[in-house]
Amino acid sequence: MNVLTDVIARTRQHHAIEHATIHVLTARHPDRRFTGYSDPFGFTIYGDLDERDMRSAVGDALLRLQAGERQLALHPNCGTNLLTTALAATLAGYAGALAVRGSWLERLAVTLVLTLVAIPASRPLGFRLQEYTTDADVGDRWVAGIRLMQIGSAQLLRVTFD
Repeated sequence: MNVLTDVIARTRQHHAIEHATIHVLTARHPDRRFTGYSDPFGFTIYGDLDERDMRSAVGDALLRLQAGERQLALHPNCGTNLLTTALAATLAGYAGALAVRGSWLERLAVTLVLTLVAIPASRPLGFRLQEYTTDADVGDRWVAGIRLMQIGSAQLLRVTFD
């Protein structure tokens, strides 16, 4: 496996573990919000929690993915879904603006209808794309460390893997 292929594979695995961890954290702390970012070395979670909570959530997420709960690798608030929705809405708006040669009100009406169709249609596409941006086969991933960090007023936890 070449270096680029390895970087992509690890990032996809970490992305899956990040999503699974956020699912676990959200179930345990439904009143809190969590955001994550994955890379070839691990992932970072932004949110109000301590290292012990994170260690437990990551461990449970890894075990559940390894036990076959592949759906945990997909998350409705993933950036892939948000990007897919933004792109679909933009393309629908552009198509509506170009397709109609009438007044600005007619163009606006067509653009609005196309955009209203594109937004809900993009959701399943975003989940489908997550199947390429995540990899739930994480049997070879082991946590190397979890570190609490503070950047300004933001608290984050960095999870790295061997």
